[in-house]
Amino acid sequence: MVQLVGSLRKELADSLSACRVLVVGAGGIGCELLKNLVLTGFKNIEVIDLDIIDVSNLNRQFLFQKKHVGKSKAQVAKESVLQFCPTANITAYHDSIMNPEYNVEFFRNFMLVMNALDNRAARNHVNRMCLAADIPLIESGTAGYLGQVTVIKKGLTECYECQPKPTQKTFPGCTIRNTPSEPIHCIVWAKYLFNQLFGEEDADQEVSPDTADPELSWNPADTEARATASDQDGDIKRVSTKDWARSTGYDAVKLFNKLFKDDIQYLLTMDKLWKKRKAPLPLDWLEIQKLACPQEVTGTGLKDQQVLGVAGYSQLFSRSVETLRSMLADKGDGAELVWDKDDPPAMDFVTAAANLRMHIFSMNMKSRFDIKSMAGNIIPAIATTNAVIAGLIVLEALKILSGDVEQCRTIFLNKQPNPRKKLLVPCALDPPSANCYVCASKPEVTVKLNVHKTLVLALQDKILKEKFGMVAPDVQIEDGKGTILISSEEGETEANNSKFLSDFGIRHGSRLQVDDFLQDYTLLVNVIHCEDLEKDVEFEVVGDAPDKAPTPPGAQEDKNVANGNKDSAEPSTSSKAPAEQDDVLIVDSDEEEPSSSTMDVRMESGGHKRKLHDAETGEASAKRQRLDQPLAADEEDDDIIALD
Repeated sequence: MVQLVGSLRKELADSLSACRVLVVGAGGIGCELLKNLVLTGFKNIEVIDLDIIDVSNLNRQFLFQKKHVGKSKAQVAKESVLQFCPTANITAYHDSIMNPEYNVEFFRNFMLVMNALDNRAARNHVNRMCLAADIPLIESGTAGYLGQVTVIKKGLTECYECQPKPTQKTFPGCTIRNTPSEPIHCIVWAKYLFNQLFGEEDADQEVSPDTADPELSWNPADTEARATASDQDGDIKRVSTKDWARSTGYDAVKLFNKLFKDDIQYLLTMDKLWKKRKAPLPLDWLEIQKLACPQEVTGTGLKDQQVLGVAGYSQLFSRSVETLRSMLADKGDGAELVWDKDDPPAMDFVTAAANLRMHIFSMNMKSRFDIKSMAGNIIPAIATTNAVIAGLIVLEALKILSGDVEQCRTIFLNKQPNPRKKLLVPCALDPPSANCYVCASKPEVTVKLNVHKTLVLALQDKILKEKFGMVAPDVQIEDGKGTILISSEEGETEANNSKFLSDFGIRHGSRLQVDDFLQDYTLLVNVIHCEDLEKDVEFEVVGDAPDKAPTPPGAQEDKNVANGNKDSAEPSTSSKAPAEQDDVLIVDSDEEEPSSSTMDVRMESGGHKRKLHDAETGEASAKRQRLDQPLAADEEDDDIIALD
């Protein structure tokens, strides 16, 4: 057994061997963290992860080997770590931390929880469980060369949700369906197309031309008559894309001509769209096969980094459709496929469909590697970054177990040294936000919506679960009668789902009490009725994600990199929340700055502010940039957080 001996005072060493800690996530950060914990002297560790090992994990998640592919990450991580310290007591759960089994009482069994997660929903949930159990939480994340570690303690620091987080950027449906202008528009369209053909159909992910495009000023009846749709290859009909595809037996040629010829010709009849844009150029399967060379390739290097010609992507489209059709048939009637960037046929389909659409709309086509990066919102995972962040997690854990929570810091790992020659920049922890709808003494929020158009199901799924991160909400209307609008008990209120809020007397000024007993969380929702919300906006949270935040004057950052030396601690001066991320800030300015969520990110070469671009949305923010994922999603690598 190899273990850190002599570096820790006896009292702390005894505390490490006696305390129980929970590690949530056994991916890139989780592997490094588990190794660090046992080598530091932690003896009682529980680890939970729902994922199984994929071959793509092996380049950085060193506890796994090729023979482990397809097995539980948590279980294999446990077995591998026990080789470092056979006397450690490690319990592995191949499960989701959001399972009701892991309730507040479960969290109270631990002295410390350490997150090594990849998605916002799970982070929100663990944050709430630790607040309810009053257990310290160490949050972490990496994105390429960037990383961050922070400590969350109820009543002492900001919680994970004290700062508003933007939702993943979406694009107007008319842009995706009618007038794509960037490769990402075509990639989103191709992912929608996959779901429409092989996955779960979603009315919000329609791929056919949008006749309700607000730019149009034409008569649909007249222009539809002029559309030159093919008689043989599928014409423009008001049937679902999946039903039409099934009617053709998923014939790849008919699909091709419908999507890349007939639909495009139909778009060309929408004259106004093309007055200031370059009109799209329809593709015909037979013409492409006659004139082009399928072996046409541009670019050098690995196969995935090469760009094929139109004929090559046409053939790839055909092969992938046939493969996916067979996979769907093997699953039986009513089955659906789920898009996964690591599933070769699904990735081939999206690569081919996206590139063909890019060509039609006069964009440069992209390699499979580039499309996978954009489609999966991938930021390359770097083993060294994970190792550094895992080490910092343990250092913060040692402070907590020493009783020095006040000396904990938020620590940022930067890509380049700042002018003070530092890659690691510690910042004083911010205090809790008085306006936080999670950790405030009486959480309350105001939501603006149209009570005549908002369904009870939308309130439950899109507002309470998706926006406010609840798992199993119960909703009671404060109407003097205690009307139960939503119950977490299966079947009790399902009949309400298809009704509008106004059907239950909910109007401007109504108040809803929402309880999530799993999270031990209560939220009061004030309803503001509004009939003039922006197009495609179903609701707004009043005061959420402000556009501007003032920079506090005279701010100074903790000058000591030695992880919170008592002599150097500086209080945070932040008073506002970031509108953007939750995981990483790059600090490389002449003066180190506080962990204020309002601080601008500056360039090394002077006082010019710079904006870091959101790897997921392409947008930029001058506010504190932090990591998250959404990994998404979706669906993401288990150790990376996409910059929002």
